[in-house]
Amino acid sequence: MDDVDSSAFTKSRPGAPTGFFAAEAAGLRWLAAARQVPVVEVRAVREDGLDLERLEETGASARAARRLGADLARLHDAGAESFGWTPAEGAWFGPLDAPFAVPVRRHDAFAPFWAEDRLAPLARRAAPRLGAEGSAEVEAAIAVIRDGAFDGISGQGRERPARLHGDLWSGNVLWTEGGAVLIDPAAHGGHRLEDLAMLSLFGAPHLEEILAGYEEAHPLPGGWREDVPAHQLFGLLAHVVLFGGSYTAPTRVAARAVTARAERLERG
Repeated sequence: MDDVDSSAFTKSRPGAPTGFFAAEAAGLRWLAAARQVPVVEVRAVREDGLDLERLEETGASARAARRLGADLARLHDAGAESFGWTPAEGAWFGPLDAPFAVPVRRHDAFAPFWAEDRLAPLARRAAPRLGAEGSAEVEAAIAVIRDGAFDGISGQGRERPARLHGDLWSGNVLWTEGGAVLIDPAAHGGHRLEDLAMLSLFGAPHLEEILAGYEEAHPLPGGWREDVPAHQLFGLLAHVVLFGGSYTAPTRVAARAVTARAERLERG
C-alpha cells in the first residue's frame, strides 16, 4: 500500500483484472456489514485500485487474539446465501501481482463447491509440479471431499454457509491498538473451518488464543482439527501453482491426511 494522504492508503495495480478491486471492496463491506469483527474501511474504489483507511499497527496480544477468535465465530454465524456465493459478480484469490479467478456458483452443500469449484481447477494446474503420484493423491482427496465426508465437522451433520473472510492467513490480520482488523479478503459463503484452516496453515500470533476465543463463542465438535487438512488443501494447491514445487510435499501430506480422515469417519 502507498500513502495517499494522512488518513488513507492506496492499494493499486495497473492492468488489474476488470472488477478485481470492486470485488475486494464488496467483500470488505459485506464482512463489515455483519458488525461482528473490525474490518478496514473502504474510502474509494477505482478500476486500478482502492483507497483504504490507514491502520497503525502495533503488536498482537493474547487478549486481542482471544477477542478476534470470538469475533470471527460471530462473523461466521452471520451466514451467507449459499456455498460459493460472493458479494460481487467476480471473485479472485492470490497475491496482488498474480491473482487468479475462481468460479462463482451457488451450491446447497459444501462438497460440490469445494471439490468442483475450488480444488479441481487448481489440481489440474498443479499437476505438472505434483507429478503423477502426487496428482493421484490429490485426486483421491478431492474424491472423498466430493462425496461429502467434510460437509459437517467430525462427521456431524452438515454445516450451513458461513460468512467467510476467505483468505485468512496471518498477513491479512492487522493488529492495532484497538485489536485485530481484517484486510484483503476473498470473501464468500463457505465452511467455517476454511478460515480457521488458513490461520493454522502458516501460523498466526497467539493462534491457540484465537481458537480458544472461537470455541467460547461457537464450540466445535471434538476431533475438528483432524478435518483441517481438507480445508487447507485449497491454499496449499494455490501455493503450488503460484510459487512452485517447494509446496508440493506439504500438499501431498495434506492430501493423504484427508483420505485417511475420511476413512476413519466412515468407520465411525
